[in-house]
Amino acid sequence: MRACRIVRFSRAAYYRAPRPALQADAEVIAALQAIVEKHPRHGFWKCYRRMRRKGHPWNHKRVHRVYCALQLNLPRRAKRRLPQRLRQPLDAPATLNTVWALDFMSDALYGGRKFRTLNIIDEGNREGLMIDVAFSIPSTRVIRMLDQLVATYGRPGALRMDNGPELISEALAEWCGQRGITMHHIQPGKPDQNAYIERFNRSYRQEVLDAYVFGSIDEVIAITEEWLEDYNSERPHDSLGQLPPRTFLPRPNQVRESSFELST
Repeated sequence: MRACRIVRFSRAAYYRAPRPALQADAEVIAALQAIVEKHPRHGFWKCYRRMRRKGHPWNHKRVHRVYCALQLNLPRRAKRRLPQRLRQPLDAPATLNTVWALDFMSDALYGGRKFRTLNIIDEGNREGLMIDVAFSIPSTRVIRMLDQLVATYGRPGALRMDNGPELISEALAEWCGQRGITMHHIQPGKPDQNAYIERFNRSYRQEVLDAYVFGSIDEVIAITEEWLEDYNSERPHDSLGQLPPRTFLPRPNQVRESSFELST
């Protein structure tokens, strides 16, 4: 006792072994983590008041010290978990309208304003059905473009696409369900599972987006339409035996048009 008094050391502290901070604050950490896991957008004071309502006795100074030690005071983003996807076979269908593939691309005008493209192809003959160019392409516009294609070419059996927010929307799922169209979402981070549209995107990127300097969105649309017509009708395709898509596997209406031209 005399020795403790000389060095000004508490007898209670002398006889009680110090506990690690992690062990001492274990209950506070568990309570904070439980609240943050359930309410990831809550700040400190909302977390603290929830803890007090649950009957925890710790004062705000201790809770805030633990809160900062866990780095919960830094900006947090609640990440949306993507659903688990099964690997879909990438077999080239022998008929048209079996599977359509969809994907988005982006670029910018000379002035810096960004625009997007929605590319849609038929995997049966790799024909580019549409390249929609706009500054914004929400899910409602995607559905509108698909409606136009269905009216022109008929209904596909399935759509192959990634997990972008426009392509996993409830509106698109409802649209497909009403028409009996299967949705084949590729696994996250696996663009090779949508290889046909990725190869189409590469050609479009090299021959259009990277080849021109665009001053307006109208220029992008005009050059894209010209390129798409050449791609479908004239440009040889390596995987199709150096034939363009419409020659490799023409659509019934194209066959009727060609036979009519020969007869006249």
